[in-house]
Amino acid sequence: MAGLATTLGSGAMTNSIRDITEADLLLVTGSNTTEAHPVLSLQMKKAVRQHGTRLILVDPRQIELANFACLHLRQKPGTDVAIFNAVAHVIIAEGLANHAFIAERTEGYQALAAALCDWTPERAEAISGVPAGRIVEAARLYATARNAAIFWAMGITQHISGTDNVKALSNLALLTGHIGRPGTGLNPLRGQNNVQGACDVGGLPNVFPGYQPVTSDEARRKFAAVWGVPVEQLSPTPGLTVTEIMNAALDGRAKAIFIMGENPMLSDPNLRHVEEALGQVEFLVVQDIFLNETAQLAGVVLPAASFAEKAGTFTSTERQVQLVRPALALPGQARPDWQIIMDLANRLGAGWQYDSPAAIFDEMAASTPQYAGICHARLEQGGLQWPRPTPGHPGTPILHVDKFTRGKGLFCPVDYRPPAEETDEEYPFILSTGRILFHWHGGTLSRRSPGLQAIAPQAEVEINPADAGRLTIANGDLVEVTSRRGQVAAVARITRRSPPGAVFMTFHYAEAATNLLTIDAVDPTTKIPEYKVCAVKVEKKTTDSLP
Repeated sequence: MAGLATTLGSGAMTNSIRDITEADLLLVTGSNTTEAHPVLSLQMKKAVRQHGTRLILVDPRQIELANFACLHLRQKPGTDVAIFNAVAHVIIAEGLANHAFIAERTEGYQALAAALCDWTPERAEAISGVPAGRIVEAARLYATARNAAIFWAMGITQHISGTDNVKALSNLALLTGHIGRPGTGLNPLRGQNNVQGACDVGGLPNVFPGYQPVTSDEARRKFAAVWGVPVEQLSPTPGLTVTEIMNAALDGRAKAIFIMGENPMLSDPNLRHVEEALGQVEFLVVQDIFLNETAQLAGVVLPAASFAEKAGTFTSTERQVQLVRPALALPGQARPDWQIIMDLANRLGAGWQYDSPAAIFDEMAASTPQYAGICHARLEQGGLQWPRPTPGHPGTPILHVDKFTRGKGLFCPVDYRPPAEETDEEYPFILSTGRILFHWHGGTLSRRSPGLQAIAPQAEVEINPADAGRLTIANGDLVEVTSRRGQVAAVARITRRSPPGAVFMTFHYAEAATNLLTIDAVDPTTKIPEYKVCAVKVEKKTTDSLP
């Protein structure tokens, strides 16, 4: 999170969902909140309708949240850094920065101010298409609010400049002091229901539980003692990310891949590349509740339990750790994930002896500072927000109240970099991808629901009326969308939700797998692919039905 990335390291919300209504201003960017986080979005709507909160939306599309915004900046996809740098420029140039906060709680301000000298609203307008006057208005609204909170999701992070986008947002919060109080903060919205928990407990290639780096000698010694293994068995070399694993399979470095609860044959970018990698790997194992597109390629499929059939914990986007209890009996040969993993580990000689999810959780909490005061039994009384360093601690609804973990918040100057792939004469449209309310992620669950399938049965591509008229495409026509990597067919939805020159598709539909089109260029720091920008062409199909 920029200055806060080194402060926290987790990408967690600094604040709680319940204090959204205490904000005077909400800045929402890269988040179709009403469709991707519909429950949380109710608090945003409540804040605007009942509490007089103003909302600034930064999004290329005319999403539902635009109806609640006092100001909507519709940028060209991939130009976020230009806009946020210009907002910061205005805050400094007009004397709106919180200099008392900057002096007391931050470092690196002079370097930031120098880097922003040339980032005028006019320069940002030339890059992003957002009128300079609106950028100035956004800067004034955000800087002068008593309490202002920033919210973002994958529309910010799924770019080759995703890390820079987040750093630019962090700079805004540090400039104005909108951090460490109710109704303020930097609040990334997690894209899936336990992403936060998975990251917290070490589901990342470069850290142990609690974001303790594998490169740290101290951390390796600590976990070697906890797990009862020689420290030499814990490698100091960070592992591979998903996109790096696929490349490693293709060049022979990755011999086997174990996939749990994920469907990269629908959700990863550049699917032909993914299919080639999974087809080449020597041994592919999939642990899932359905025989999805990836499982169909596997040598072994292990039947797992769904969330409703197993016990454990989820940690929500606001750092709330909560118990999950089984509501249904396990079907057939399905087993909880922890039992499958433990049996596999023991057949490999690990000698693990856990008897329940509670035992696993309590071991993890004992070695993870943020969870140290959370015991599994205590969660029976209700959820707790980390950090909870001791058993008597009440939990932490707001981070960074008095100080940052690293000491002072660090300003991080960033410069604009264009997307990895831009439009040209052959591929004149920018394609962005996302979700709709009625389906979830790869559709493995939601597309098995007759009700949801009846509401949203087929893949659509949003096209602006100006572009549709030029291409003689009518609402409901079948169209073919083609990139340099592949092509898919979908139904045209003519709407002003997408701006001219841009089209939008979801990735829920296997029969129109949008990620055949997307590019596998990644952010150099996080290795997150650039799902939100690639170049495509759109043509009317002459056949009468989808393939």
